[in-house]
Amino acid sequence: MSRTTTLTIMPAIDLLGGVCVRLRQGNYEQSTVYSDDPVEQAKRFVDAGATRVHVVDLDAARARDGSERSTNRSRIAEIRSAVSCCIEVGGGVREEQDVRELLDIGVDRIVVGTVLVRRPDAVQEWTARYGPVILAGIDAREGEVRISGWTDSARITDVELARRAASTGVVGIVHTEISRDGMRSGPAVDASNRVAEAGGVPVVVSGGLGSIDDVRVLARERNEYVVGAIAGTAVYEGSLDLKRVFEEFPQENPKEMAW
Repeated sequence: MSRTTTLTIMPAIDLLGGVCVRLRQGNYEQSTVYSDDPVEQAKRFVDAGATRVHVVDLDAARARDGSERSTNRSRIAEIRSAVSCCIEVGGGVREEQDVRELLDIGVDRIVVGTVLVRRPDAVQEWTARYGPVILAGIDAREGEVRISGWTDSARITDVELARRAASTGVVGIVHTEISRDGMRSGPAVDASNRVAEAGGVPVVVSGGLGSIDDVRVLARERNEYVVGAIAGTAVYEGSLDLKRVFEEFPQENPKEMAW
């Protein structure tokens, strides 16, 4: 893969109880509601110039296997109907039925995390059956992967999981450094670069973006496989102006994205 000149910046919509929230370091007890209308929020992102939006179903993500769970699928369907940009969704994708339901909604990319740790063979089957739509979600705290909505240790490092993910045929990786999530303290560029080097597939950095200066640092110091970043709290709280970011970093047509 040759180094891409485009750095895709994806605003995030994290759904909890049908509203748009942000967590602090993945802690469900420290959530802040930023909008009770995720659909309008998605429209504002697209109006600002976003070509790709990252959506997380937090309710589905924290459900434990075998337990009754709630999801935000109806909200996700409303978002999909309202905007034409690329939509990627993660959180609680544990079974093939989840993949089918999201694809039926019209989601463009699906992020899998817990199932990649526990049943990598299933992920390999999905990538073979559904094509280049599956992204690996690797969420780690100082290199240790966390699963089930970041509540449990996976007992594997992010670098090791990146190698496993690549072997399943995923189209890319979303790498989150949990300690940076919601903190606006700058992305963990070195950690994401190690994941990118190990996996050898496109990597999106998540956690820590606080300003356009952070975007510039990422653009300058990224590994050749690092293709984008997710922006959340900084966008909602005004320290990262999407229009300004997109003026400096023109966004690629999502239909031309290989990942």
